[in-house]
Amino acid sequence: MAKKKQAGTIARNKKASFDYALEDRFTAGLVLTGPEIKSIRSGNVRINEAYCFFDEEVLKIKGMYIGEFKNAGYAEQDPHRVKLLLLNKNELKKIQSRINEKGYSLVPTALFISDKGYAKLELALGKGKKHFDKRESLKSKDIDREIREY
Repeated sequence: MAKKKQAGTIARNKKASFDYALEDRFTAGLVLTGPEIKSIRSGNVRINEAYCFFDEEVLKIKGMYIGEFKNAGYAEQDPHRVKLLLLNKNELKKIQSRINEKGYSLVPTALFISDKGYAKLELALGKGKKHFDKRESLKSKDIDREIREY
């Protein structure tokens, strides 16, 4: 009997929606090693401190923690390795033009396993919120919570 593939969100960056006003969303593939994908499937990953940057027209992610897979064998693993992101050329041009504008950043929001079994990273273009915007979002959350209670 064939193994059923696990699909679903593995890690989510909840703080991204609090710190940024998220606009456009993109789905990118990741270039990973064998032990890294096994570690992701087991849920040993964090994307809270990760950020994306361009290195000679190639999009990379830094600060994404993928824990060591204990049954990896002799292969040495670096949990904080810089990883390549895979996107279309048109999407890369669009992202690069928006990042060059003042105040925009590319923020990882979620890591999930696709239906085909590949690790995918959801990215969002966001503009940094000011302090008073953050207070407004907290107030709206509190109001929504009170409405649901009654």
